[in-house]
Amino acid sequence: MVLQDRAKATREAIIAGAAAIFEEHGYGSASLSQVAEAGGVTKGALYFHFKSKDDLARAVIEEQHRLVVAESEGILSEHYPALVTVILMCRAFGLKLVHEPVVRAGIRLTMEATTFGLPVKGPYEDWIATMEQLINRAKGEKQVRSSVAPAVLARYVVASFTGVQMVSEVLTGRADVMQRIEEMWHLLLPGIIHEDSHEDPQALSGLVSTGYPVPLGAMAGSSA
Repeated sequence: MVLQDRAKATREAIIAGAAAIFEEHGYGSASLSQVAEAGGVTKGALYFHFKSKDDLARAVIEEQHRLVVAESEGILSEHYPALVTVILMCRAFGLKLVHEPVVRAGIRLTMEATTFGLPVKGPYEDWIATMEQLINRAKGEKQVRSSVAPAVLARYVVASFTGVQMVSEVLTGRADVMQRIEEMWHLLLPGIIHEDSHEDPQALSGLVSTGYPVPLGAMAGSSA
């Protein structure tokens, strides 16, 4: 058990070191020597766990996806209304980008994956599928317009989020990413909210800032 715990800790240290190097230098310029130094391990220990830079990049992307999925599952377990859940999941992903080097590195590697032939469609396909299920549920809850195609909106939300965070990274190093995610929802919500809904798009988009659903009365467009 002690050896297993030590091996797990070493592997985690290597992934953390790899994330720091990949985030700073990108895949092409990163070296395994740099990763070993950043992770505080020997090159022998690194090669015991990972046979190549490709294996290491894949592990960082998988860890990034695991962290985001775990956060999303926590939000899903709260059983919020479906549209609120979608917005809070985007918020959670944004916060991971701000605070988790592994997530930032995983996203950078995903963007660079075509240069080293690593298949990375899986995380996007999973996220789109989850969004589609939630949007379907939101239509049943009369939060999203009946005319909205869930698959189309799911792809659009994922693509919009991806673009927003990438532009934020280029312009401000993601210093303003939460504000930009909120603006994305502020622009998108009026066009998708159900025709009979009294929810306030501004209050819903504000969940990106507040981090919790406001009281239902505060979401209503008219006062009680």
